[in-house]
Amino acid sequence: MPSDHDLRRLALQVGRRLLAKRLRVVTAESCTGGWIGKALTDIPGSSQWFEMAFVTYSNAAKTKYLGVRAATLVRYGAVSEEVAGEMARGALRASDAEVAVAVTGIAGPDGGSPSKPVGTVWFCWAKRRGRRLSLRTRKVRFSGDRRAVRASAVALAMRGLAAR
Repeated sequence: MPSDHDLRRLALQVGRRLLAKRLRVVTAESCTGGWIGKALTDIPGSSQWFEMAFVTYSNAAKTKYLGVRAATLVRYGAVSEEVAGEMARGALRASDAEVAVAVTGIAGPDGGSPSKPVGTVWFCWAKRRGRRLSLRTRKVRFSGDRRAVRASAVALAMRGLAAR
């Protein structure tokens, strides 16, 4: 599990990268509950590169605020590549940011199933260049308790942002 020091180091790295490229970031979070946004805004000067955050824990919030289609939720479930992608696209549409990260998963201890066990998390990193949008998705199954799953998801989300 990443430590607070690890998360701060990653957030600093993300901030430096975004600032150097003159980009702003938006987060769309479900299972991380705003932790990515918190980690990023813990960095002094983050207002130069952090646009906003969406914490859309419920399916209704994903639909209302990010434009995730109800049909996508029914067909694939909230923890899916399709929903993560729609969350990232919706966050970019609703903001002036050029970069987005979306996270949706099952932190536990309940809520898992044989096809989506506890610790399953889907990520989507998106970047907007004019009218063009590039997406990268990834599915990971983290181990550990609820805190470990969430902290690991926050760390991976920021690693992906730093690489964009």
